[in-house]
Amino acid sequence: MSQTQRQAVVEAVRDAPIDLGGELEPLRLEFEALLASRPVPADVVAVPIEWGPVCGLRISTGATVAGRTVLFVHGGGFVVGSAVGAIGLASAVGGAAGAESIAVDYRLAPEHPFPAGLDDVVAAYTALIDSGTPASSIAIAGESAGGNLVLATLVALRDRGLPLPACAVVMSPFVDLTLETSSRSGRAQLDPALSTSALRRRISEYLGDTDPHHPLASPLLANLRGLPPLLVQVGSYEVLLDDALELARKAAHADVDVALEVTAGVPHVFQTRAAVLDEAREAIESVGRFIDRHTQRQ
Repeated sequence: MSQTQRQAVVEAVRDAPIDLGGELEPLRLEFEALLASRPVPADVVAVPIEWGPVCGLRISTGATVAGRTVLFVHGGGFVVGSAVGAIGLASAVGGAAGAESIAVDYRLAPEHPFPAGLDDVVAAYTALIDSGTPASSIAIAGESAGGNLVLATLVALRDRGLPLPACAVVMSPFVDLTLETSSRSGRAQLDPALSTSALRRRISEYLGDTDPHHPLASPLLANLRGLPPLLVQVGSYEVLLDDALELARKAAHADVDVALEVTAGVPHVFQTRAAVLDEAREAIESVGRFIDRHTQRQ
């Protein structure tokens, strides 16, 4: 693939006026404005839905075929982001899988610290099940902090004896809130999007007094045995690289069917750059194939 494309994406991320470690209210506005500036295909339709107190968007595209659902969990360091902002990536993932996507508007920290966001994702999933959607037709996917919530949701569902989705996808997952994985320093000069100081600030707001070693806060530390097939995608320029590598290793040791895809020379959640980056399009196509392989249409 094109080194020029990859470098252009890295520079675009580096030049974007987004500092995840910045003051919260300006950050929220800037984050939503950035996501809103990215074009969404004309065939994407998003309809608001509610599951009791939990809200979200039901998203379809021209490629959507009834009978398969992707529950999508946005990122944003647990403190920014929304279902509306996730329409682009959620619709791309759903379209690649020939599925409808449901983007969850989970509660954000610091107003709603751990485990509020996790509780909302679990509630959205169980509402899908209660509505008659079979678990075998559901995939759950998320990026960055959303990847944390995806993995924690799987662990919580398993521990409660609830039916698990057919498979899960995590992109650039932020699954170790102890900040003990080694790539944080080794990739600091390469990563144009994240820094350890920014992550530390957002972790503090999300966890409050909760120990970051709690297995539902840092699901990398949880027992992963019994989880459904898992696809992990990450870019080699990320400070979160070792979160992904260690997650794949631990999942394999827990006898989870796991696939790891590391794309060289690309930044955090590079999949959002499919309009200008061949590797991003290929990564989303890979997600679609993975979901198609592991889910059944109801």
